[in-house]
Amino acid sequence: MKSIEEIRDMLGRLGKLKLGFYPTPFHRLDRISEEYGVELYVKREDFSGMTLFGGNKIRKLEYLLHDAIRQGCDTVVTYGATQSNHAMETATAARKCGLNPVLFLAAIVEPNAADIRANLLLDTILGAEINIIPANGQSTKQTMEESQDLIQGRIKELEAQGHKIYNIPTGGSLPLGACGFADAYVETMEQAAAMGLKPDYLFTATGSTGTLSGLCAGKALLGNDTKLVGIEVGPKPASYPEEVIALANEALRLMGADETVTADLFTVTDQYYGAGYEVPSPDANDDIRYLARTEGIFADPVYSGKSFHGMMEYIRNGRVPKGSTVIFLHTGGATALFSESGIVGDLSCRK
Repeated sequence: MKSIEEIRDMLGRLGKLKLGFYPTPFHRLDRISEEYGVELYVKREDFSGMTLFGGNKIRKLEYLLHDAIRQGCDTVVTYGATQSNHAMETATAARKCGLNPVLFLAAIVEPNAADIRANLLLDTILGAEINIIPANGQSTKQTMEESQDLIQGRIKELEAQGHKIYNIPTGGSLPLGACGFADAYVETMEQAAAMGLKPDYLFTATGSTGTLSGLCAGKALLGNDTKLVGIEVGPKPASYPEEVIALANEALRLMGADETVTADLFTVTDQYYGAGYEVPSPDANDDIRYLARTEGIFADPVYSGKSFHGMMEYIRNGRVPKGSTVIFLHTGGATALFSESGIVGDLSCRK
């Protein structure tokens, strides 16, 4: 168990850039708390900066792009779906740092070249090199695995032109990137303590493991007993919890910590992503409307909307007891509300 000061010192030794606006806001959701008899707070990672768009990936990029610059790289390559928050935030942060962004994007939902929307429009405005790869019904991970000849060929071309490449996997899910969310966990608990709160639960969306792994690492370092719940936003293999544990422990070793993440430190659930990643869930969309109409906060249909829905189902069915103090980590991504109809679903219908 470490103190907040000790953890901050460990993270500080890794080195990072200042790209986001921290600490992000932390406040009570008054109307929902009163309706359901819980103390519900939101951690506004959708306010991370450096722009109005994207969300939580900036925490990872502060560490990763510091490493890229330290290594003398001038080009950053990363991966995602065409509406990837991570890819867009990487392009944004790269431009801020004077680096060239190169994106490989899986067209899980086929974009319309005559009507570029949301994050893909922002990628275009940023002048990122955009390589769109047909997904053909596969996941982003599968698409990238099967496109390695194309990807490696382009990387070799860039290297032959004299560029030095920093390669960031989907979601920024490297041990160094996960350290950004160990930092976020500590920040959240510090804010809660300042308000006299002892959180019983913290809910987050989980996709490529980086955010949840970092939160697990932070929890292991602090040694508190807040129940950490990851709401999966798409289908994952049975080995997914082991992948979270492995990345969390790599992050802890990188920080020089002797604490260990084990399976009892968190829970993941696959009950709330609906038909798949980037496929709208009618139930989650109902809760996106509910959050907007009770608290004036927007969630997106890919990540934060599904995790908010999952948390609300935990509250409604009593898995979170009345009187509990609950934190919803809002991972951002509201630009997806302006994406293709195949992602937005029935949110465009008046209900």
